[in-house]
Amino acid sequence: MQKFSLLDLSPVSEGHSTADALNNTVELAQAAEKSGFHRFWLAEHHNMPGIASAATSVVIGHVAGHTKTMRIGAGGIMLPNHAPLIIGEQFGTLATLYPDRIDLGLGRAPGTDGATAQALRRHMSPEDTFPQDVQELIAYFDDAPDNTAVRAIPGTGTYVPVWILGSSLFGAQLAAYLGLPYAFASHFAPSMLEQAISIYRSTFQPSQYLDKPYLMLAAGVCAAETDSAAQYLRTSQMLAFARLRTGKPGKLPRPVDDIAAHIPANIMTGVEHAMSFSATGSPDTVKQQLRSIIATHQPDELMITGMIHDHAARLQSFDIAAKILADLCN
Repeated sequence: MQKFSLLDLSPVSEGHSTADALNNTVELAQAAEKSGFHRFWLAEHHNMPGIASAATSVVIGHVAGHTKTMRIGAGGIMLPNHAPLIIGEQFGTLATLYPDRIDLGLGRAPGTDGATAQALRRHMSPEDTFPQDVQELIAYFDDAPDNTAVRAIPGTGTYVPVWILGSSLFGAQLAAYLGLPYAFASHFAPSMLEQAISIYRSTFQPSQYLDKPYLMLAAGVCAAETDSAAQYLRTSQMLAFARLRTGKPGKLPRPVDDIAAHIPANIMTGVEHAMSFSATGSPDTVKQQLRSIIATHQPDELMITGMIHDHAARLQSFDIAAKILADLCN
């Protein structure tokens, strides 16, 4: 593994506003660039009080304008919510404004609840057109003759790198078939990780984009000076995940001392499993856990993420992780 990257959802913490969250995202991106992160991705979610990155392409442009060299992208755009041409124009514009710095990760899920998905798409189709939509979108970034009936302007000739994102086997199969880089959402859905890796690597077909598989895994990280401090900070994300699972999404909660008193045992089991692909603790503990993840799965790149209520503590957590990952990459 030679590269490490960062995924941000612009978390909105209790007691703070969406403006605070977006300002924090810019500050985090600038710190990440200084710390050596290769990419900084933002994710599309809708109708969630604790996430401010809904207008993902807009936030990407804002972050790209406040950084200099780091790649900025989507992890990801939920393509079923959009016409491929619209995304082609948006990311073609971003790539024109920030050449060779923009990535486009594509997901198949709506990234929201059913009612919000209906509001986003207006006319919902029962057919799964994701593979066809991905190919249509990629074509908008390729060269096209002037007499082509429909072109993305800006977009044509920008060759924006397209990734397939997934948390199941479908994305692995599609990425392998199309010869595209693949990012697995192991930070919240680790169940099919090993199968997805195997399918992607064993069935990969070389393409004009890649001559061999390129796998990125996502892992949660919560690092602090001590194990107990990190475990305390992590309770915010555990509470947020539990509330989402029980249909009560909200802003990112403040951390608590006794997490078991706040989450029922049956819900806690699911939360712990969903967040199990992670590293939590002091620098030494996190280094040991990340080393194990990398040794076991041999990703080409590791993308870390983590939501901490206190912004300063979150900056420190990613700074600790960056130092560890830089050492593990050598």
